[in-house]
Amino acid sequence: MALDRWIALVLLGICLIYGYTAWFTMDDTLAPFMRRNPIWPSTFPKVLSVLAIIAALIILLGIEKGEPKIGDIDYRRLGDYKIGQALMLLGLMVAYALLLRPAGFLFSTVGFLAGGSFILGERRWIMMLLVSGIATGIVWYLVQVVLGIFLRPLPGFLVGG
Repeated sequence: MALDRWIALVLLGICLIYGYTAWFTMDDTLAPFMRRNPIWPSTFPKVLSVLAIIAALIILLGIEKGEPKIGDIDYRRLGDYKIGQALMLLGLMVAYALLLRPAGFLFSTVGFLAGGSFILGERRWIMMLLVSGIATGIVWYLVQVVLGIFLRPLPGFLVGG
């Protein structure tokens, strides 16, 4: 079996577990007044699990396969791809998740975006920091002010908490 089908099989298993959780266990702890709502907290996970299961089955059954194209991944030549960049990005994502609370949203997100663009090949530092700063500021403003969800913008030692 090809590499993409093995990955689809693993994802199908994960999606089935996720779907089981969304359909059968998430709604048990809802308060009685929330059970009358048309949209529950489990609505998006239910839709997402169904779509992911369909996508995994399409790949697993080979429905999407046509003629092999030049851009298709050949699992026998994985060394020819930029696996180092992918692993560095995964490491950066883990570091971002670990630093989000202690470093604050603004510093960790600007660092993640600038570091990610550096890994992907951008070398203009001023442009990277400017774009990362503007994007982070816009997201923080939308989440904090528009949605009203608190995001600690700075590290706790800078703001006294």
